[in-house]
Amino acid sequence: MFVDERILTLFKRNAHHTLTYWSVFFSFGLCIAFLGPTILDLQCQTNSTLSQITWVFFAQQFCLLIGSSIGGVFKRTLFSALAALFVSALIISVIFAIIPLCNNVLVLAIAMAVSGLAMGVIDTIANIQLVTIYQRDSAVFLQALHFFIGFGALVSPLIADPFLSETGCGNHTGNGTEIMHHFRNMLRNSPIVEHNITQSNLPHEGEEEESNVHYAFWIMALINLPVPIAVLFLMYKEQLIPCFPSSTPPLLDKDELAMESQQGAEGADVEQKEHEAGGHGDIFSCCQNDNLRGLPVSFFMIHILGGMVLFMTDGIVGAYAGFVYTYGTSPPISLPHKTAGYLASIFWAAITAGRLLSIPLSYRFQPVRLLMFNIAGAIVTVLMLLIFYTSSIFLFVGTCLCGLFLSSIFPNMLAYTEDILDYQGCATSVLVTSAGMGEMVMQVVVGSIIQTEGSYSFLLCGMIIACIGFILFIGLLLFHRMHRNYLTGTTKKSAMVEEPATEQNGSARTEPKEGTTCS
Repeated sequence: MFVDERILTLFKRNAHHTLTYWSVFFSFGLCIAFLGPTILDLQCQTNSTLSQITWVFFAQQFCLLIGSSIGGVFKRTLFSALAALFVSALIISVIFAIIPLCNNVLVLAIAMAVSGLAMGVIDTIANIQLVTIYQRDSAVFLQALHFFIGFGALVSPLIADPFLSETGCGNHTGNGTEIMHHFRNMLRNSPIVEHNITQSNLPHEGEEEESNVHYAFWIMALINLPVPIAVLFLMYKEQLIPCFPSSTPPLLDKDELAMESQQGAEGADVEQKEHEAGGHGDIFSCCQNDNLRGLPVSFFMIHILGGMVLFMTDGIVGAYAGFVYTYGTSPPISLPHKTAGYLASIFWAAITAGRLLSIPLSYRFQPVRLLMFNIAGAIVTVLMLLIFYTSSIFLFVGTCLCGLFLSSIFPNMLAYTEDILDYQGCATSVLVTSAGMGEMVMQVVVGSIIQTEGSYSFLLCGMIIACIGFILFIGLLLFHRMHRNYLTGTTKKSAMVEEPATEQNGSARTEPKEGTTCS
């Protein structure tokens, strides 16, 4: 069969948990992509300026980073993990429902900040729970998990698009409206409705079109509502709801069963090591854990370098999705605005398809090989975009390839580092936090450079960032080898200590006691 029977058996035993974690990541993708296409309507709704509305993006991304950092706190029991997922998914639906009521940009920023916290908690807990369940077989299921982010990110703009206003509110000057049209086209992901930025299409003074975007938010709230219901049903099935007491303890029973099937007696040993080294906790508790003091430098460098690689690669994802429209409409390519609007959609579609394609690939190949192939492929793609920088056709081809290569780096890196560390330490929390920081920081850095140096610097920045990420990945491979040698040496020393003790005990049992005679 294409799928190993053991993997299939593990999935069947944990299907309810796995499908629930996948569904909450759909909520994550749904929430992360709706701001771009609705930004013009939200600006009209809050009567704010461009500089003011951009703080909404910052509020969501910054609080997403905070939520990712503290999300590991809720992993200590299955009850706390599922309760946090239930509350976070429910918060996302509530935020969707109340966004049309936010008539002030500060209130909207606060709402986005709360949704960012919920998204961060979902990001960390869902990754940790899947790694806990499947351990060394988690790569396949992590690929599927991150596929649902791309799927939600594609669905969200498609829902919003029919309800978007075409001409704005009528309270802007011509130049201001043109800037907002440009900003909206740069950030939106759906090509269904694009805006032709010509002066003839700009609204006349005093003309105003009624916005129906509130219907889009209410539809997304209803679509997301089954997700917290699914989490609540899982809690009910596991008998974790307080009003339904059970004689079974609220521990990771199914997770332990899967680990016993996979590793036998090693499961309990891994859990004990995880507890001693701090487990998959949040970053703050990891840094304060006294049990980490005796570990080698390679243990910490694997955390740092793995996080830095994702800082670079996820930074490229955020920067490319945000500014590929600007690059496409600028010389020397100078695409029409409607045509350039397809670039971001192609990029997100390629990421979604790449994550789906990586599910069978992660079963056939080791994560380290997929990582090498993906990072090298991203570098080659950006290099070809630099060489053929005047070709509009290759810009579309390169955008598709770039999305495919970047799509599965995060889940492969997560599976690779957790495997190196034998599922000890805080790799999941570190990687999730680093990826969020990279996406937030690189968007600001690349955007500032494009404004000062021109559109060509967009691809040049991508090339530099990708090369730095590859160098960091080579360093990660070297420290992996050092850590493996350390573990091998520790095992040999333990065996040498145990061997003399065994021989001494054996001789003590065979040596006759003093004063006895042989009959």
